[in-house]
Formats: sequence, C-alpha cells, structure tokens
Amino acid sequence: MAAKKATGIVGLAVVPNAREALISIYQRTLQALSTVPKESAYRKNAEQITNERLEIAEKESNVEVIESKIGAGQVEELLQQAEGELNLVSKMKEWKAWEPLVSEAPPSQWTWP
Repeated sequence: MAAKKATGIVGLAVVPNAREALISIYQRTLQALSTVPKESAYRKNAEQITNERLEIAEKESNVEVIESKIGAGQVEELLQQAEGELNLVSKMKEWKAWEPLVSEAPPSQWTWP
C-alpha cells in the first residue's frame, strides 16, 4: 500500500508512524488513568474506551483497518482525540471530579425547560 500523502483535512498533517504513536499515547493514557480512583466513573469509561482502541491498534498493522474498526475518523484524528484524553486525565485529577459536590446542586439543576 502506498504511503498516505494527505489527510484531506486542512491543518491536519499525515503522521508517518501513526499506528506506533497511537499505541504509545493509549499506553500513556492508561498509565495516567491508573492514578485516578478505581471507583471513578470517568476512569472506568476512559479505560474501557482506551483499552478497546489500544487492542485494535495492537492487533491490526493496517492503518485503514484501525480507522475502520475504531470508527472515529482517520488515524491522525484518533491521535488528536487520544492526546486530548491524555490532557483531560491531568485536568480531571486537578479538579478531583469524582469527589462529592462542595454544596448541594439546586433542585432544578438537571431539568430542562
């Protein structure tokens, strides 16, 4: 298969070693998530998605197959998503999003007109 020359998305360059980069960032994300409390809904969901995607990236050597099986865009877009998730892990730890609210939410907090 010929090397991809362009993503077709303005401002998004082709990543020559995209599969390896994707595997690496998924592994780093899982490592970062391991420091979030196990009972956290965020950790459970982020780990599930990351593990599923990592398994696909490790099993498949063809980038087009990885893109198809994950179904969330081109591998370069998957890399952007993975980088965003890795950055979010540190923010979630900073915010301690799993802790109870400081004060009770107003009764109408979750109702829509």
